[in-house]
Amino acid sequence: MRYRRADEPKGSEITPESVWTARRSVVKSLLGAGAIGAVATPGWAAGSPTGRILEAKHNPAYGAEDTPNTWDDVTTYNNFYEFGTDKSDPARNAGSLRPAPWSVTIAGEVQQRGTFALEDLLKPHPLEERIYRLRCVEAWSMVIPWVGFPLADLIKRLQPTSKAKFVAFTTLKDPVQMPGQRGGVLDWPYVEGLRMDEAMHPLAFMAVGLYGRVLPNQSGAPLRLVVPWKYGFKSAKSIVRIDFLERPPTTTWAASNPREYGFFANVNPAVDHPRWSQKTERRIGGGVFAPRIQTRPFNGYTEVASLYSGLDLSRWF
Repeated sequence: MRYRRADEPKGSEITPESVWTARRSVVKSLLGAGAIGAVATPGWAAGSPTGRILEAKHNPAYGAEDTPNTWDDVTTYNNFYEFGTDKSDPARNAGSLRPAPWSVTIAGEVQQRGTFALEDLLKPHPLEERIYRLRCVEAWSMVIPWVGFPLADLIKRLQPTSKAKFVAFTTLKDPVQMPGQRGGVLDWPYVEGLRMDEAMHPLAFMAVGLYGRVLPNQSGAPLRLVVPWKYGFKSAKSIVRIDFLERPPTTTWAASNPREYGFFANVNPAVDHPRWSQKTERRIGGGVFAPRIQTRPFNGYTEVASLYSGLDLSRWF
């Protein structure tokens, strides 16, 4: 497998491909489910956002101070190996994903077990918009207006038992819908996980949309995790299963390459990746000659620091 250097220019960064536009609508019952007003599509969402409009209230408490990236930035430059390893592959190949109907299995140390239709699982949760930074391990970043609800709200509703110390998220495994799974790049299905206290933190978010629209396929439709203080690979996409566990789950990247991808994956500029520095990042959309910016601990979300008190973050990376 060839790894691309973080500062290596790519054609898709210079001239982004057009986003695939034929999206199937999902989770109709989300509309109006306790939300207040539709999020307006602002000027920075350039590039003809597509998909059903979601009703959601903007939450100013979670608004990154940076200007959000454009729709085209966010939907044509993606890490989603289920559709290919190049950043432009998901936008080109994700049209084969069928995001509706969709169901999610809840299992493990939890009282509300079973397989739930997505609209039934999410129906009680009012939607809100939060603007979060996303920092990827390859040292690039974006600023994205997500639409969804706090992960903690879902967990409380599912009623985990006292034995539940970790939460694991599993992505759909279907090589017909996800052509990238036909190769051996990773051991499918994709699995990620959090400690329970991380999952319950107010910043942890379940996203069903961005820019006021349902998630496009290449962004993790119809349901994905967003953990803004961690590197992007922790934010599992197209989730079909959530397990509540006593012990840490075996996560995909940590199992595939433990030297480079730890379980915690907190954004930490003081700990270099084995093949490049993590001290700076390149904001996608600024062009290949845009100046690099300083990476902040926990991606700037320092309110989570207390979760790791006494933990050596250079060892437990």
